[in-house]
Amino acid sequence: MSAVAGETRSTRPAAKVSLVLADVDGTLVTNDKELTPRAERAVRSLKEAGIGFAITSGRPPRGMAMLISPLALSEPMAGFNGGVFVRPDLSVIERHILDLDAARQAVSLLDRLGLDAWVYTGRDWLVRDRAAPHVAREEWTVKFPPTATTDLDQALARAVKIVGVSDDHDLVARAERELQQTLGNRASAARSQPYYLDVTHPAATKGTVVRTLSRLLSIPAEEIVTIGDMPNDVLMFRESGLSIAMGNASDEVKGQANLVTDDNGSDGFAKAMERFVLPHVEDNP
Repeated sequence: MSAVAGETRSTRPAAKVSLVLADVDGTLVTNDKELTPRAERAVRSLKEAGIGFAITSGRPPRGMAMLISPLALSEPMAGFNGGVFVRPDLSVIERHILDLDAARQAVSLLDRLGLDAWVYTGRDWLVRDRAAPHVAREEWTVKFPPTATTDLDQALARAVKIVGVSDDHDLVARAERELQQTLGNRASAARSQPYYLDVTHPAATKGTVVRTLSRLLSIPAEEIVTIGDMPNDVLMFRESGLSIAMGNASDEVKGQANLVTDDNGSDGFAKAMERFVLPHVEDNP
């Protein structure tokens, strides 16, 4: 039976919490991509309690920049699901570029199945048609425009992430399975939204984000709390000491988390910090 908001499969958080790692879309922000005052206060309370706060997203680092100031971010940020780690000034710490043959196979398969293909390099976002579905919404979300080109191949040698886009959610799920079978261990393919399929370097997963932040910040993984809503967030759930699924997550995702909070339209992120993390700060050794 899947969990419901506030239900727990673990009676307590990890023995010590040193870092909270949050997904962005569907988790930290509302469906209108807004950061609520309550979410800002929750992050501020974490910092006042001596708990670090970091974000990870399928977005490019430039697409997370608008969160740096209101959240006073000081920890590394993981863009492209861990494809690029940057400091708050957006200088690069680590970058994982896709294998060229794997990138070409991914675009070819997406084209064959009828999904729109986008290519992200470290700074650029390339699409074939700026009028295609979700392009305008993505531009509004990440706050910078794509480059329209008929030749995506020119950028594949520098590709950090390839996205397959379709409003046929069953088709996106099928493409995910086919890409996983076709690419094997040469790339990671996972849905970041029902209509987005992200293809990244095999080291660029949200599970790797937990391990990398653990190494960069010298924090044991069991002292990291993760919170997210999509199947690709399950990978970071498995690596952290405590995992929290959003109320808007699927039953499959909820079933992989220790705890479930409310949805992202009802301040689920802030409530999770208030209910599950901050009350136990005094227990930190």
